[in-house]
Order: sequence, then structure tokens, then C-alpha cells
Amino acid sequence: MHTEPQLTLDDIEAARRRIRDAVYYTPCERSQAISGITGQQVYLKLENRQMSGSFKERGALNKILTLTPEQSARGVIAASAGNHAQGVSYHATRRGIRATIVMPQTTPLVKVTATRRFGAEVVLHGANYDEAFAEAMRRRDAEELTFIHPFDDLTVIAGQGTIGLELLEQVPGLEAVVVPIGGGGLVGGIACALKSVKPSIRVIGVQTCKLPSMRAAVAASTPVTLEAATTIADGIAVRRAGSLTLPLVERYVDEIVTVEEDEIASAILLLLEREKMLAEGAGAAALAALLQRRTTLPPGAQTAVLVCGGNIDVTLLSRIIERGLVQDGRLIRLRIHLLDRPGALVELSQLIASHGVNIVDTLYNRAYYGVNLGDTTIDVTMETRGPDQVIELLEGLDAGSYRHERVS
Repeated sequence: MHTEPQLTLDDIEAARRRIRDAVYYTPCERSQAISGITGQQVYLKLENRQMSGSFKERGALNKILTLTPEQSARGVIAASAGNHAQGVSYHATRRGIRATIVMPQTTPLVKVTATRRFGAEVVLHGANYDEAFAEAMRRRDAEELTFIHPFDDLTVIAGQGTIGLELLEQVPGLEAVVVPIGGGGLVGGIACALKSVKPSIRVIGVQTCKLPSMRAAVAASTPVTLEAATTIADGIAVRRAGSLTLPLVERYVDEIVTVEEDEIASAILLLLEREKMLAEGAGAAALAALLQRRTTLPPGAQTAVLVCGGNIDVTLLSRIIERGLVQDGRLIRLRIHLLDRPGALVELSQLIASHGVNIVDTLYNRAYYGVNLGDTTIDVTMETRGPDQVIELLEGLDAGSYRHERVS
């Protein structure tokens, strides 16, 4: 049994006054395209537009601005896989406060570079967040630094909750908000702000299927530590929900749903193509849930969707784009069997071209895949307009008596 959450609307309003002049009042724009796809009236809250590329700087700044002069003089420390690190680094350095950030050695290079650029000392330690966290605790005690937790701190949570106050101002008749969940600081703060002002607003949290730590915690009524897992939504890859955030989620969040990796990739791709907007995996998770109709929202609901971050490694982005194209049926690879004779490849290429499909890569093989003597196979990677064109192509191959199978 949990005690009542100690966070109040007054705490969030005080945080807003404190940080108002130093964080961006991010846009919350209605998306006509996504509204049409989902059947909701969708407004995108663009926290990827913050200076550090994510919402995390709100909570970090609120904590920094409540430090005593003695704490500021000694400095702060944080453990983070990236976004929290950048928020702490940026706002501490701007105020002349020494910041040390301990990051796992697997942290994407773009986040390490950005954190250093904002002025913090970056220490790469450990294979995961837990090991980085332990090192940060050791350094905190040894150097008498103030630790800024990425989510399980009421002052940090209050800072994230300021987004909820902005949403109430920006979306007329707001009925629902869809928020990614990692440790729970973002959804807990936003939900507390919204429900304190307008209890009828539905708050829906979204986690990756790989690490549904908050959903597990709610089911068990206590934080549960999950096995480590790799996900493209590294910003919400939290193995254990917070002890302070769980009661807030239990009280204020109406529903927690999960999304698959391919669904997140498709959401990233949709934001790029339709909204000209870059989101990281965690930043697109909430939209993925809406696109996949995982929520119980009624048609036409005035719905705000958090695009909570845009810090993504370029190499990962290229893989996500390719994965999203495959998921959408716009990139397909077929293994096609041919007679090994002059002109066979030309005839196949002409058939593919006749269906308006573009070949982007080929791999010829005579020795593998159980090919008969006198035959060959070719793996052909092709760009299409989508599943309907793929069906037309497959029917054309069948009509031409080509044996074929998809290659994953």
C-alpha cells in the first residue's frame, strides 16, 4: 500500500514560475495528417524543440534552481543515457555550476558529444544505466556533490509537470494526453497537473514492449526490476519504475499500453515524412500507440501527443528509416529463382520495371540456397509505393512462372 503522492499542483505552478524564462514554451500544433490517420483530433507537443532536444531540461532546471549556495558551489552529478544528461549539463553550466555526468559506455555518440558541448564533464562507465548510476552514487559521496535524479525526485517531477499546464492553455477542450513512460517522472508530473485542474482528462502512458517496467510495477503494486533489453526507444529504457513516480501513476494515469519496436520505427518515419519532424525512439512511442489504436479513446477526441525528444544517433536513424520502410511494405527483398542463361536477368528486370518497382540492390548466387545445377537465385531489394504494389509485383512474378520467397 502506497502513501498518497506528495506532489501538488502548487509545486508544479511554482516550478513553472521558476523555470519560465529559461525553457522554451514549446508549440503544440494540430496535425491534420495524423488526425486523419488516427481518427482523433491530434495535437503534437513538440518537446524535441527544447534547447537540449528533450523535455528533460524542465525537471533538471527546476532542481538546479532549488539548490542552496553551498550545493551550487560543490557541483552536481547525474547518471543518464543522454537526454537528462544534456538538460543538467546545459542549465548547470549556464549558471556556473560544475556538472559531472556518468553515462553508460553504450550511450549513442550524439548524446555524449552534445553533453560535453554543453559544458559537463562526461564519465563513461559501465555497460548499462545501473552501473553508471552506481558510479554516480560513489562519486556523489566521495565529492559531496548533489545528485539530480532523472525521474524519482519530486522537484524534477514538478518541472516535467509544467508541460501539463501548457497543454491546458494550448489545446482547447483537451480530452486526452498520450505520454511515453520510462521511469514515470514525465507522465507523473503531467498527469498530476492535468487531473488537478480537469479530472476528466484521460492520461494514457506508453511503454515499449521490451521494457514495460511501469506497467509491471502497477500490476505488482511495487517497483519491479526487469531484465535488461535493447530498444530503439533508449530514452524510456528504464528497468525499474520509480518509488515516487509509481504512486502518481497509480492515482492519476488511466491506462498504460505498450508498442513494438517496428511500430515505433514506423512512427518515426511518419513524423519525418508527414510532419518534417525528427523524433527519437522514445519521442515517437506515444504517437505509435495512437497509430496502432492501442488506446481506448473515442473517435474525434481532442488528444495531445508528447513528442518528448529528438536526440537520435544518425546511424541509428538510418536503420530505423530502413526498418520502417520494410514494416510499411515500401522496401522489400525477394529471393527469385532463375534459369542460368543469357538474358534471364534482363527479362526479370523488365518485368519488375513494368510494375513501376525500383531495384536498389541485387545479390546473385549459384552455390547456395539449394539451387539446382543450371539454375541460379538472385536476392533483389526493391522500393515500392506500398503493400498494394507489392501484391501486384508478386502476381506478375507468379504469372511469369518465377519461383520466389521473401527474405527477412
